[in-house]
Amino acid sequence: MKDLKNDLFLRACLREPVERTPIWLMRQAGRYMPEYRELREKAGNFVTFYKDIDLSVKATVLPRKLLGVDASIIFSDILTPLESIGVKFEFREGEGPVFLNPIETPDDILKLKPFDKNDVYYVGEIIKGVNRALNREIPTIGFCGAPFTLAAYMIEGRTSRDFKKAKAFMYNYPDAFKDLLDRLADMLIEYLNFQIESGADAVQIFDSWGGYLSPDDYREFALPPVKKIIKGIKRDYQPVIHFTKGVAGFFDDMITSGADVYSVDWMIDLSEVKEKLNGKAAAQGNLDPIVLYASKDVIREKAVSILNKWGKDTGHIFNLGHGLMPDMEVEKVKYLVDVVKKESVR
Repeated sequence: MKDLKNDLFLRACLREPVERTPIWLMRQAGRYMPEYRELREKAGNFVTFYKDIDLSVKATVLPRKLLGVDASIIFSDILTPLESIGVKFEFREGEGPVFLNPIETPDDILKLKPFDKNDVYYVGEIIKGVNRALNREIPTIGFCGAPFTLAAYMIEGRTSRDFKKAKAFMYNYPDAFKDLLDRLADMLIEYLNFQIESGADAVQIFDSWGGYLSPDDYREFALPPVKKIIKGIKRDYQPVIHFTKGVAGFFDDMITSGADVYSVDWMIDLSEVKEKLNGKAAAQGNLDPIVLYASKDVIREKAVSILNKWGKDTGHIFNLGHGLMPDMEVEKVKYLVDVVKKESVR
């Protein structure tokens, strides 16, 4: 932390004094950037792209150079570690990830192999490469998908509007489903520790599909393995960020996970988040990304509203409630970053 030129993001995560609110954006290296599309074209396909150390480093550092964000998140995918345990998938244009050997019965879970961090060596090299490329200007964030989100993909076989197959499996085979979640938690502890050992300054756990559960099911299935992961992370200063999309109905439960930062979407008021955290953890969020399709005046109004809801206290990292989209304008994204920097000065 001492070797960073700009450690605003880390100080906010740890609730230490800051001069202004730090900002980074989910999916900040993405298809809305022409420079990113050029790198993607060189790679040929998405999997080749995130396994190519040089191209991934270049993609990761783009938002710092083009937007001036206060943290870099490595260019990778939440599905990356699954290949090591024997899960086969491919990314199809217009469909996203498609699993070639989805889990259909409890016996399929027993066929999963032990995780080997050597299978994802390139993730560690990307982290090291980003730290070199940016000369430690800003922190580097590593990440993983949460066990429930990964399990939902592994059973459903693809992205879904309701994850009917995954949830039916959960209800029909609750013990087997919990066993799968536990195995994934063990894998992710090792995976995140590997990222921290490689130089990640913080890690984020993405539970993109946790909001598809009822509060009772979230407490029973999704939350315990996340708690296990956070307890298992070996770190010095490195904060852990816990993101669950659609968390408004069970935010009180989410904030028992043990994370340093809770990342929320736009469906919960940030002033309510601040009140419930009561200075015991930091918050990240929570602009609706669709706002970036609006005029600059609206973008400014909505950004300032979020800043005002938190106030001048430390412990807030400005972000979106979900990722940037491919058809967004770089100019407006840059404008958002500039507004947050200017309007949040203490």
